[in-house]
Amino acid sequence: MRNIFRDFLNLFFPDLCVVCKERLSEGEQHICSNCLLLLPKTNFHLQPDNRLEGLFAGRVPFRHIAAFAYFVKGGSVQSIIHELKYNHNPRIGNFMGELCGEALKDSPFISTVDVLVPVPLHPKREKGRGYNQSLEVCKGISLATGIPIDSETLIRKINNPSQTKNSRFDRWKNVENIFSITNEKAFENKHILLIDDVITTGSTLESCAKEILKSEGSAISIFAVGTAG
Repeated sequence: MRNIFRDFLNLFFPDLCVVCKERLSEGEQHICSNCLLLLPKTNFHLQPDNRLEGLFAGRVPFRHIAAFAYFVKGGSVQSIIHELKYNHNPRIGNFMGELCGEALKDSPFISTVDVLVPVPLHPKREKGRGYNQSLEVCKGISLATGIPIDSETLIRKINNPSQTKNSRFDRWKNVENIFSITNEKAFENKHILLIDDVITTGSTLESCAKEILKSEGSAISIFAVGTAG
């Protein structure tokens, strides 16, 4: 009976690909097979000294940095991130996280990671959205890799304004000292993989990483779904 009702709804309200807006075929979820095939993957997790590692060089000590795909204006990854952040669709975050996790799980990039940590939202902003998009990505990565998540230790203590229209310098000033650690011992002697949705200037991730590295013996790697192309 449930399947009949689902098929009836799908007849009038079909599931559409979040990228091309075409109807999904049976077995497809969120993104059609053609759009998945055409995702502009970076393969940075297989490239030591990639462009993102160059972006962070000298700013914060790290082991590895990568992003799954290129984020360009009007492109497929922009459509996916918009769906995740503004269309109240946390499931697309889980789905993209699983894709990322499948790509990462057999690579040296993730082989020594102990715990996944999402970039936190301020409680007010998370309440307004209903979820933290970075945590939803984390859940998918954890499902694919088996690596546990810690979403409690790193917190955002200041509800800073949106970064969207800020310059590079303003982005850096906007996130200075807005994060804190509730328990430094939670990260002691652990390799943390810090997860975000998109890397642009890296200022938010840099601020998070500096807080995490206050824990004795901790190490940082960084990963995001998208990065500016």
